[in-house]
Amino acid sequence: MTRFGAVLAVALPVTLAVSVGPAAAQDRDVSLDGAIDFHVHSGPDSRPRSVNDLEVARMTRRAGLRGIVLKNHFTMTADRAALAMAQVEGLEIFGGVVLNRAVGGINAEAVRQMVQFDGGRGKVVWLPTFDAEYYVTAQGESGPYVSVTYEGVPVPELAEIFALVAENDLVLAMGHSSPEEVLVLMAEARSRGVERILVTHVFSQRPSRAQMQQMADAGAILEIDWYAVYLGNRTVTEYVSAIQEIGAEHFLMSSDLGQATSPSHVDGLRAYVTAGRRRHRRPDRPDAAA
Repeated sequence: MTRFGAVLAVALPVTLAVSVGPAAAQDRDVSLDGAIDFHVHSGPDSRPRSVNDLEVARMTRRAGLRGIVLKNHFTMTADRAALAMAQVEGLEIFGGVVLNRAVGGINAEAVRQMVQFDGGRGKVVWLPTFDAEYYVTAQGESGPYVSVTYEGVPVPELAEIFALVAENDLVLAMGHSSPEEVLVLMAEARSRGVERILVTHVFSQRPSRAQMQQMADAGAILEIDWYAVYLGNRTVTEYVSAIQEIGAEHFLMSSDLGQATSPSHVDGLRAYVTAGRRRHRRPDRPDAAA
């Protein structure tokens, strides 16, 4: 059997490794035993989702996954993770908070309360995603945004965020920050004791290979997601090239699925594994990046 995986050196420090049968094997022959999906979308949400928290927990548990991380762009998921975990045995479920405008942007109190919630399932702090200055301006939009840097340095409000992440041994995820911002933010976060840094679906922010290498050299884990490949925005060939050049130990494979028109998280992960032998068509109407 061939093993195809990437290191998840964050909240659940294991290797995301899945086993593949012969070349002619169908998706059902792909084992997800022991895998972790670090980027799971589910309902309730203000965006259409294909499954709710309990449904995705039951689905991934049946498929043999060891754990999942629930992500919502607009509300905390630590409490939801605790409730789902109480209903689904044999699966580790974590959540976090995304520092978009819905929770006050760069708001240390949102992080502080997440950490204090019953169950202790809040483990990830994502910097702004859909409200990130880089994301909003790159989309050509004129709406409000949340800045993480000003004149090339981290905004002062991040100092307390980084302190809370370090103190509670959380994962700091870069959200939809630009590659230039990521490098600046990483240096500051490291100086304040943050050890676990994840570059959210790194290819979506279009870094150069040199920038990706800098992120890896600084100890970050680089996320590569299946959703971008499903949409046709990325290719597995791009991922493989980066892994071969930079090293598999620096990458994390995730689904980033849960959109109403997307495959299930389990089907997506299985397709991820067999992607080298299968071809995927771009949907007629791609969703926005999740």
